[in-house]
Amino acid sequence: MSENTNYENLINIGRPPNISRLFPHSRALLVSGKVIDQAMVAKGKAMTIAANGRNSFVIRGALQAAQRADAVLLVEIARSEATYCPVNFYNIALYVDSICNELGITIPVAIHADHYGIKKEGDIPFAKMEIPSMFEAGITSIAVDASHMEDDKNLLANIELNGCIPTWAGLETEVGEIKGNQGLSTVDDASFLIKGLNAHGIFADWIALNNGSSHGLEASGQGIQVELTSEIHNAIKSYGVSGAQHGTSGNNSDKLRSITGHTMTTKANVATALQMVSWGVEVNDYGNALLDENGRFIKVQGQGMSAEMWDRMTQYADEKGLKGGDYKKLNLPFEIYLCAQDKKIRDRMVQGVEDFVYNMLTNVFNAEGTASLAKEAILKAGSYDLGAKGHQIEDAVDWTREKIIERAKTLDVDKGPDGDFDD
Repeated sequence: MSENTNYENLINIGRPPNISRLFPHSRALLVSGKVIDQAMVAKGKAMTIAANGRNSFVIRGALQAAQRADAVLLVEIARSEATYCPVNFYNIALYVDSICNELGITIPVAIHADHYGIKKEGDIPFAKMEIPSMFEAGITSIAVDASHMEDDKNLLANIELNGCIPTWAGLETEVGEIKGNQGLSTVDDASFLIKGLNAHGIFADWIALNNGSSHGLEASGQGIQVELTSEIHNAIKSYGVSGAQHGTSGNNSDKLRSITGHTMTTKANVATALQMVSWGVEVNDYGNALLDENGRFIKVQGQGMSAEMWDRMTQYADEKGLKGGDYKKLNLPFEIYLCAQDKKIRDRMVQGVEDFVYNMLTNVFNAEGTASLAKEAILKAGSYDLGAKGHQIEDAVDWTREKIIERAKTLDVDKGPDGDFDD
């Protein structure tokens, strides 16, 4: 069978119903998050980037890098990011589909709603309305993040909202609050969440832990705790759950290679570093933006946006009192100005992201070749729905609402102080 015929089959059978309905004439292979995860599992000791598409340049560069590496990719946005970025839950699929068609991107790409936050039980009724609308707008994978609540409420929220999520979609769950080196996740609370979901026939593709990761610009303590992550992953191995690594900033390539090689992590969120690279700000091997002696970001000459645009952006930031991590709030007001620059400037913004992501995919994450594996899996299944990796082990009788509440009281957990849940 020719490559063109195979791709026609992939377009016909590999795209979920919402994508086929939204983009009936598209040549972009937008797929379920399950496809991405299972391709990484098939390769083994591999993970791919979930690129937070804070601006169009990040999305373009990440897609080009993944195409070049023959790697699967997730493009994601968090609810919080929609308040300061031009990209949100309702247009991210439009961005990705149009760019894929323009650039001839043929690798499988999932559209992930990151950190769909449930911070209190009162958030659940709105979530029941909003989540279906997000899938109607092209989301193919979601992270239900109720980790800010107590363990029993986290589990119960995940169970209650699961009926709003298509069974074919990628599913991520979170435990322990993602906030740095305090209040780390434990085997106890991670197992509680996964076992409770399993009892109700819910098989998450990923679990995100508080394993020392930190969002944003700052390194946190020792960074990602590889041994803790491995211990937790091994404890829940029989439930078929992969790891999702948040907060890769603050961890160098060796630490990330260790996560790839010694845990069951298949998805690594990268947000701030990609934003900074697209702008032409210097970042180190830890993914952290470097500062000069005056505590200001270092703009690399000849990279990213023009010098004139950088001056305009930093002046605006000064006027608004924006410093450090708050520079993320410049994405929304400056997207139209960045897109208005000369093509050679726009191209180098994209190229910077492409080079950064390509290096991560091929030299750090071992993701090369996973796009071909994903395509093979879709063709073998003859469907956009690859099914779950896990199967039911727990008995629902042991995980009623009442028993969940009682079990949670016995857990060995340390929530630690309140954290920063932003990306």
